[in-house]
Amino acid sequence: DNLNGVTVTTSVSTAVLGTSFPPSASVFSDDAKGAIVDVLNFLTIKGSPLMVNVYPYFAYASDPVHVRQDYALFTATDAVVVDGNLTYHNLFDAMVDAVYWAMEKEGVHNHNVGVAVSESGWPSAGKGNFTTPKLASAYNKHFKQHILSKAGTPKRPGAHIEGFIFAMFNEDLKPAGVEQNWGLFYPNMKPVYPVF
Repeated sequence: DNLNGVTVTTSVSTAVLGTSFPPSASVFSDDAKGAIVDVLNFLTIKGSPLMVNVYPYFAYASDPVHVRQDYALFTATDAVVVDGNLTYHNLFDAMVDAVYWAMEKEGVHNHNVGVAVSESGWPSAGKGNFTTPKLASAYNKHFKQHILSKAGTPKRPGAHIEGFIFAMFNEDLKPAGVEQNWGLFYPNMKPVYPVF
């Protein structure tokens, strides 16, 4: 075919999961399952990763009573979630492992299809105390360190996970609030906060 030598993949959000907590209980939603299984079969043939948008911010902002801020920001010093023999100190790893578990339940394993993080980040404004430049800077700094550590996740220790920060620029034309404020820079190229 005309795609030989070219990596082909697609991005999905974690909304394709019907259940995601604890990670080992994760399955794809009934609505997504048919399509995602077809995608995973294609990726297995191609040897390409599944790209997933992973946003601990949304879990934290939607339930700050039950989702600890330090768990969402990679700064928890204790195990926040224990899932069988796996312990989670950060929500990012739990979210990535939830995808791995759901894939395994469809017969797709890491040696067939890996996971790459196509988007992750934290907004710097738009929702009061949940979105500040300090929190956005902390998340992106720790996300970068975690990806570069090559530690993988509790389920896949040492697995290479490629990760991309969303976004380069704030987007003034998006709806007012959080959606405008994911950028590392304002549209005029001035940093929103010190970049690492």
